[in-house]
Amino acid sequence: MKLATKQAVKQKFAQSMAFMQQTRMSLSFLYGHSIVPYRLGLIFLLVVGLCSCGSLTSSGLNGTNFKIGSNVTPIREIKPEQDNKATVYIQGKVEKKAPLIKQWAYQISDSTGQIWVVTNQKNLDEGAQVVIKGKVRYRSIPLAGKELGEVYLEED
Repeated sequence: MKLATKQAVKQKFAQSMAFMQQTRMSLSFLYGHSIVPYRLGLIFLLVVGLCSCGSLTSSGLNGTNFKIGSNVTPIREIKPEQDNKATVYIQGKVEKKAPLIKQWAYQISDSTGQIWVVTNQKNLDEGAQVVIKGKVRYRSIPLAGKELGEVYLEED
């Protein structure tokens, strides 16, 4: 039994060596070349790929006189007299959240103001940076001869 085991091990070893030699021949184009550029290229592609999988809810880069996402509307420019069919994009930080029936309301603020957004999303945490597309809505609340209504967004 020992002899059969030794022969099986020798045979497996011979097969492994043959495979390694074949692999070495198929990679012979790398001989004489440094593998460092290939590794650097692979690392670069992996880093770029991982960065592109980051938080997709946050878009736009803010910097000195540089902003990507120029179709984002500052919150102070959203007015109650706007048409109820107007669609806007806002970008800001989630300040508060409140559960509603089958929906959630989030108070979003940017450097110009704050607005409530009604959405089906449940996973927005306080402090998160978000970009939201929504329709401008206005709810009139007349009370004792005063108008206490408020503008809000309803996410598409």
